[in-house]
Amino acid sequence: MKNIKYILLLFTLMLLASCEEVVDVNLDTAPPRLVVEASIDWTRNTSGNQQTVKLTKTRGYYDTVIPVVAGATVFITNSTGDVFNFTEDPGTGNYNCTNFVAVLNEVYVLTVITDGQTYTATEKMHAAPVITRTAQINEGGFLGEDIEVRYYYNDFPDEDNYYLSRFDARVIPFPEYDLSDDEFFQGNEMFEWFSDEDLVPGDVVNVKLYGISERYYEYMNILLETAGGGGPFSAVPVAARGNLINQGNEANYALGYFRLCEVSAVDITVQ
Repeated sequence: MKNIKYILLLFTLMLLASCEEVVDVNLDTAPPRLVVEASIDWTRNTSGNQQTVKLTKTRGYYDTVIPVVAGATVFITNSTGDVFNFTEDPGTGNYNCTNFVAVLNEVYVLTVITDGQTYTATEKMHAAPVITRTAQINEGGFLGEDIEVRYYYNDFPDEDNYYLSRFDARVIPFPEYDLSDDEFFQGNEMFEWFSDEDLVPGDVVNVKLYGISERYYEYMNILLETAGGGGPFSAVPVAARGNLINQGNEANYALGYFRLCEVSAVDITVQ
């Protein structure tokens, strides 16, 4: 009987030991792809001269360092032939411009040359409505138990418009983004809202409203749905393809997006 007990004990210890074994999974790693972060944002009542384009490359699943791109040529041109050059900040992957000129409804072309490849993207600068007022609801949120802050704006009439909202607050570790369009509200007052159970009086919610293109709206919609995980009946996630094109080899496209937006911003202090 004792022998049986010893055998059972030994078997149990072997099972426990096997649960602690680390299994390395060999994952296929695709060739590195260029990633372009080119958000040209013109905040209302500023010059918009200071702009940055960031260049990195994709990395393996187990890699902890994001490789930055050095030695690239980066510039933006407008429809009148003006060229805005972006100068590299060594070691950061950031390419900075100090004399960019933002013009609403102007069409711009971004060019990135690196590793013998030329990538381009074309986009128009979209206007953002003025934020007209803010409000606070103390019985807000989905269950009516949270503090909710809102901001209001008037949609541009007689045209289809798309908007991106960004919220920054102490109670969330990363910015929260929301998309909206004027399909049912064209030319009318619209509002966006943010709520959180941990909001308290004195908290400041930083709000930004971007005017965006329809294509960027669709691009961000894919990113946000993928990041949020979707519900049990959501569509299968697809790759978010940006607007950057490799002029020599379309299959070797870059990831990321070149956007140009006017931005309306306001800080809302919770009362």
